[in-house]
Amino acid sequence: MTRRKQSRRSNWQATGWTAGLAAALATAIAGATPAASAEVLPDPRPLGAKVFQGWAFDTCHAPSLATLRAWNSSRYRAVGVYYAGRGRACASQPNLTVSWMRGVKSMKWRVLPIFVGSQAPCVRSANKKHVPIGGKPFSQGRAEGKDAVARAKALSLKKRSALYLDMEAYDLTKTGCAAKTLSFIRGWNREVRSHGFFPGFYSSAESGVRHVEQARRAGLHDLPSAMWFARWKGKPSLYGEPSLAKSAWNPHRRIHQYKGNVDVTHGGRTLRIDRNKVDAPVAIIK
Repeated sequence: MTRRKQSRRSNWQATGWTAGLAAALATAIAGATPAASAEVLPDPRPLGAKVFQGWAFDTCHAPSLATLRAWNSSRYRAVGVYYAGRGRACASQPNLTVSWMRGVKSMKWRVLPIFVGSQAPCVRSANKKHVPIGGKPFSQGRAEGKDAVARAKALSLKKRSALYLDMEAYDLTKTGCAAKTLSFIRGWNREVRSHGFFPGFYSSAESGVRHVEQARRAGLHDLPSAMWFARWKGKPSLYGEPSLAKSAWNPHRRIHQYKGNVDVTHGGRTLRIDRNKVDAPVAIIK
């Protein structure tokens, strides 16, 4: 694992998303960064992660325990839930309680906690433009990371749980916006990690995921511990994603969302879901 020296770390924290970051990313995008500078992460399980390997779905509202019980007839055994964040489309989550979390655990389902916070100013989705990242992205990322941890603890999630930041697709050609967004992501990751949780990251394979991979190749730190990429064309492929080097976020650090917004019925209960193949850390419930 290759890391920058502590003095460089302090400098990056101080400058945030300014010229130094932009220059490093410009080098990475041009493909001039030596491969040796890119960080390769170890198996997260010896570090305390609970890894799930199998099929998962995510859906806007956390389903009832009765629905999950009905879905025991399916191949799914993990569910993504939008548990916090000011950018959530489904802020009302009546099922999402400590009792629900423990009920899920008792049924041997796993949980992928998703935090939808502030979004890139150049976000492509019109319904996310009302929650833009502000003028101090790194500090804002840390503040929202602190909120993500507090909300996770309130739902009985333990340290070494994975918490996934949802950053919807944004325009990478707008370099100022992209640099600001990456600074926010890194601030969020640093704060979540400082509290003993694994910071995960969800985004489109062609925007946020590609962007963070460029940052990894540039040798930047404060990057996600797990990568959840959305690419809806083709079959599920955890380790064949073209936006990611095969050595990146490997082993046991990837989720592929391979199909979205489909209506699926099991046990007489229908949900509109996104489909995911998982080999990554999940929540650890008390």
